[in-house]
Amino acid sequence: MTRYTSVARALHWIIAILIIGNLAFGFAHDALPKDWAVMPVHKSIGLTVLALTLLRLLWRLTHPAPPLPAAMPLWEKGAAHATHILFYALMLILPLSGWIMSSAGTRPLNWFFLFDVPKFAVAKDDAIVGLSRGAHELLPWLWVALIALHVGAALRHHFMLKDDVLRRML
Repeated sequence: MTRYTSVARALHWIIAILIIGNLAFGFAHDALPKDWAVMPVHKSIGLTVLALTLLRLLWRLTHPAPPLPAAMPLWEKGAAHATHILFYALMLILPLSGWIMSSAGTRPLNWFFLFDVPKFAVAKDDAIVGLSRGAHELLPWLWVALIALHVGAALRHHFMLKDDVLRRML
């Protein structure tokens, strides 16, 4: 069985855990206690996802993914590739849209309260801020759907088709 490299697997699982946790923080932040500092942590996790995604993209460009099973139908291979492209797009767009929104605000932007992160030169009424806000409110729902699709497909391959697709990332 051909597997992803250990670096690719580590990045996959670390980013996956961060994304799922950050989606939960984002959806639930209004219901959580104010003294939990959920939003600064949410922003820090988003910036971490962005940095790790850039590293992951660099790794992926220099270390190609193992091939999908030869017996897999062409439509399924296409769906897998499209899903992965959408994942990479969301791993870039959502943190960047949050960074842009935070840049237009008055609160400081920092990384886990350790150091300040520079802000983009934008104002609240700039079109890019409005676009970022809309994307940041809508795209997490797409992400949830894609995660469900991705997990469902992996489990289907493992339990129903009994191939090595899931084991390549374990």
